[in-house]
Amino acid sequence: MGLQDFERRLERLVEGVFAKAFRSGLNPVEIGRRLVREMDSQRAVGVKGNIAPNHFTVLVSPGDYQNLARFANTLGTDLGDYAREHAREEAYSFVGPVEVSLEQDGRYGRGQFHVIAELREREGGGPAGSVVTGDGTRVSIGERPISIGRDGDCDVVLSSQEVSRNHAEIQRDGAGFLLVDLDSMNGTRVNGAGVTRHRLSDGDEITVGGVVKLRFEAS
Repeated sequence: MGLQDFERRLERLVEGVFAKAFRSGLNPVEIGRRLVREMDSQRAVGVKGNIAPNHFTVLVSPGDYQNLARFANTLGTDLGDYAREHAREEAYSFVGPVEVSLEQDGRYGRGQFHVIAELREREGGGPAGSVVTGDGTRVSIGERPISIGRDGDCDVVLSSQEVSRNHAEIQRDGAGFLLVDLDSMNGTRVNGAGVTRHRLSDGDEITVGGVVKLRFEAS
C-alpha cells in the first residue's frame, strides 16, 4: 500500500459519520502530509541509516479537539500507518513504536494545527516491531517473545483449524527479530517460502498453517 492509498483512507474520515468532526476545515490528509514533512526535516543519521521521529503530537484548537475526541484513536492509528508507510518508502528506521496523539492548544483557531515530532526510544532500547493481522490489529513485540497460535493464551490468536495451538513465536534477536516455527503441524511460511527459523524484514508476509496471513512491520 502506497501513500496515495493511505491518503484515500484518511480522506474517508471526513465522510459519513466523521463529517461533523471535521466541519471546521481541519483535513486529516494535510495533517498526515505535515507529519511526514516533520519526519524528513528531523531525521537523524544512525549507524544503519536514517532514523526518523516516531512520536507525534498534533496540537489543535479546543473546539476541534472536542469534535475529534471521539475519533482520536482512529485518527491516530491511520496517521501512524501513514508515517510507517512513508518511513518504508524512504528506508527510515525508528527507535521505538510509532505513536500519534491529539492535544488541544488555545493558541490555535478552528482548522489550524501544529505537529510536534520527537525521537522517543522504547523502554529498554532495542529495535521496535509489530505483527499486523488481517483485520488491522497490531501486536507490538517487546522484550518478551510474542506467541502465535490457536490457543487462547497466545498473543496472536488465530481460529483456523489449520493453525497449531502453539504454532510459532517472534522474538527480538540483537538488532532484529526472529520468527521461530514451534514444530507446527502445517508449517510457517515467509513470503511464500517454508521456514523453521527466519530473520524478519520490514513488510514480510507470514503465512501460518498455509491459510492465515500476517504482516511484520519493523516499526
